[in-house]
Amino acid sequence: MTGYLAIGFGGFLGAMARYAFSKLINERYGLLSFPLGTVSVNIIGSFCLSLFLAFAFKKTEVNRAFYLFFATGFLGAFTTFSTFAYEGLKLLQEQSFSAFSSYFLLNIFGGFTAAFLGFVVGRAL
Repeated sequence: MTGYLAIGFGGFLGAMARYAFSKLINERYGLLSFPLGTVSVNIIGSFCLSLFLAFAFKKTEVNRAFYLFFATGFLGAFTTFSTFAYEGLKLLQEQSFSAFSSYFLLNIFGGFTAAFLGFVVGRAL
C-alpha cells in the first residue's frame, strides 16, 4: 500500500508541475503553433530520470518508497508521451509538416541526448 501512495502522491505533484511548467514555457516562449512546453518537460524529465537512476544505483540500497515517489510517480507524470503523440498528430492535421518534424526530432533526439547526459552526470557524482 505504501508503494501505491508514494506513486500517487508523486504523480499528483509531477502532473501539477508539468501543467505549471508547460503553461509557463508556452506563455513566455512558445509559439501558438508549436508546443514548446511539452518538448521542454520531456527533455528535462529524461535528463532527471537518467541522472537519478544512474546516481541511485551506484548506491548499495535505494529507498523503495522514494524511488516509486520520484521516478515512477513524479517523473512519470511530469513527462508525457500521450500529449507528445496528440500534439504531433495535431500538427500533421494542420499540415504543419516542418513544425511536426522539428517537434518530433526535438522530443526524440532531445530526450535521448538529455537521458544520455543525465546518465553520464549521474555516474560521475
